[in-house]
Amino acid sequence: MILVTGGAGFIGSNFVLDWLAGSGEPVVNVDKLTYAGNRANLAALEGDARHRFVQGDIGDRALMDSLLAEHRPRAIVNFAAESHVDRSIHGAEDFIATNIVGTFRLLEAARGYWAGLPADEKAAFRFLHVSTDEVYGTLSPDAPAFTEEHVYEPNSPYSASKAASDHLVRAWHHTHGLPVLTTNCSNNYGPDHFPEKLIPLMIVNALAGKPLPVYGDGQQVRDWLYVTDHCSAIRRVLQAGRVGQTYNVGGWNEKTNLAIVHTICDLLDELQPRADGQSYRAQIAHVTDRPGHDRRYAIDARKIERELGWRPAETFESGIRKTVAWYMANADWVRDVQSGAYCDWVATQYGAAGA
Repeated sequence: MILVTGGAGFIGSNFVLDWLAGSGEPVVNVDKLTYAGNRANLAALEGDARHRFVQGDIGDRALMDSLLAEHRPRAIVNFAAESHVDRSIHGAEDFIATNIVGTFRLLEAARGYWAGLPADEKAAFRFLHVSTDEVYGTLSPDAPAFTEEHVYEPNSPYSASKAASDHLVRAWHHTHGLPVLTTNCSNNYGPDHFPEKLIPLMIVNALAGKPLPVYGDGQQVRDWLYVTDHCSAIRRVLQAGRVGQTYNVGGWNEKTNLAIVHTICDLLDELQPRADGQSYRAQIAHVTDRPGHDRRYAIDARKIERELGWRPAETFESGIRKTVAWYMANADWVRDVQSGAYCDWVATQYGAAGA
């Protein structure tokens, strides 16, 4: 039995589905079901006795204590987080509450549970914390990619809150001996991604005939990681990672935001051409850049390859084609997650270019 937090969100739900597809080991899945948590992501598991879903907050210490005592998991995999930079700029309090206070309370629950385990179970227990490359700050165009030794220099409320959570996880290991593992991943993409992030927003807006809002000149560089590759990396780190270590997980795919948008437009031109014969590129609209926008992230993922033998299976070309096809085939999912609150958020963030 493992306990997964944030398992109805984008990466978490993909991990739960991937885990149960390849393992008979049950999952207790705890998710607060904020705007980005979606039970529909887990529809394939309805009636599956290996999956127990619990709506709850990692900051609810009594709940977490109860679940750990009842189910006695051999590991906790912590995906639960507020994760959108833009939202953190407009309102950081939820990020502080979940990413910092919530992680602290989850660590304390895990520490209390772990301390009471029999010696063999205590030795085998792991707390795996899923984090982001954004904690490292920004890179110049020719700077080496982030390694696990890179100094933390977070530049947004979101990345600062995740950096704080990483530090708490490290401290609970060094102070209390809790057997932790941390992964810092690059930008994920793939199925079930809430359409506020770049790739799903561009696909959804393009198909709806709306503008494709691109911040500034669109030359911000990110490394892109297909979500099922990320899931396989987490499985491998949980299986064989060295306690107390951090592993950077990347896709070896540095792309500018504008190049990503062009790729999506070109794929849609091929798969679902516009009725007027124009390219979807005609819908691109450059908008005012967001405050403090990091220029470049890049992940050096050689440590996880060297120590654990992991490399991504998908190229960007194969992963983005799968992603575009998924959104084209799942219009009902898109419609259901685009509530009035979501539409209000897009209008606030991007103005007329997002509507």
